[in-house]
Amino acid sequence: MRVGLLTREYPPDVYGGAGVHVEFLARELRSLVDLDVHCWGADRDGAHGHTDAHGYGGPAFATMDIAVSMADALAGHDLAHSHTWYANLAGHLAKLAHGIPHVITAHSLEPLRPWKAEQLGGGYRVSSWIERTAFESADAIIAVSAGMRRDVLEAYPAVPPERVHVVHNGIDTKLYQPVSTTGAVRAHGVDPDRPYVLFVGRITRQKGVPHLVRAAASFAPGTQVVLCAGGADTPELDAEFRGLVAELQAERDGVFWIPEMLPREQVVELLTHAAVFACPSVYEPLGIVNLEAMACGTAVVASDVGGIPEVVEDGVTGLLVHYDERDPAAFEAGLAARVNELVGDPGRAAAMGAAGRTRAVEEFGWAAIAARTVGIYQGSGRSS
Repeated sequence: MRVGLLTREYPPDVYGGAGVHVEFLARELRSLVDLDVHCWGADRDGAHGHTDAHGYGGPAFATMDIAVSMADALAGHDLAHSHTWYANLAGHLAKLAHGIPHVITAHSLEPLRPWKAEQLGGGYRVSSWIERTAFESADAIIAVSAGMRRDVLEAYPAVPPERVHVVHNGIDTKLYQPVSTTGAVRAHGVDPDRPYVLFVGRITRQKGVPHLVRAAASFAPGTQVVLCAGGADTPELDAEFRGLVAELQAERDGVFWIPEMLPREQVVELLTHAAVFACPSVYEPLGIVNLEAMACGTAVVASDVGGIPEVVEDGVTGLLVHYDERDPAAFEAGLAARVNELVGDPGRAAAMGAAGRTRAVEEFGWAAIAARTVGIYQGSGRSS
């Protein structure tokens, strides 16, 4: 079976969880199918690159231009598998043009991310149209969590339920495992002998990092805050975040903002030595970063949205905090309280971290995820 894997992100240009997913899924799929990866940008090791040949200014029309190029390249393939709306149109066009099945992995849903209108303007209506069209016509949809499957069926009721399958995101527990080194921690000014709470993610409404910064004002004295956060969606959100961090730094010491994307080795070290990893997302189909923290043996405090409860076992591998968009203050207070619980009880935090490592190893391996994915390929049949 010759499969065209369609994605915006591919190493070294990976900025989010979907890109991480594609990277490791592709690695495992190569031994199971004849795989061609098609991504945005230049050709690179393991992937064919596609660019916006017409130089459109907006991301929506650029996406459509790249989609045509990707779809054209899938002549002779047996199946298209797309990831995110940035590639969904390419898969849909390949299905129509070449008569092949189209499988989608649902990492997020445009109707559940209305704040993207800030980023894309009218392009958000285009991205929503692309996603709906592709989802309703797809031969199979892979949801990265049971929560995501429910969201797909609620957002797109025209999609037949039997076409939506759950295959969780995964983690490479050899790349993500506890390390003893502290050089990267010290290099960023963090004191490894004092507890710190770590956030890793983009500055987006989805990731909820402003809630965490506000909550951090109530963290126990002496607790450091490390924010590996960059790539703000809009200038306005960037300005808001900068202001919140500046206010927090004026109130307490030990607040570190690292805006650049760090090498994986440094992220693993920061994850390993954190007292708590915090995930304040307001929308999260699964939350692969929580798996990364767990694989590094660190307890997690996270919101209870989306697929997060399928990863973070409340009271076992971490603590969950209820999120209600109508009461952000209560959510922020809950984040602070749960963080303080674990910072104040290092033994309990360590036990949760160990349980998280075990859960990551036993339940979220990429080889099994790739095998389940190929099973869905085989069951998708020829497109009608």
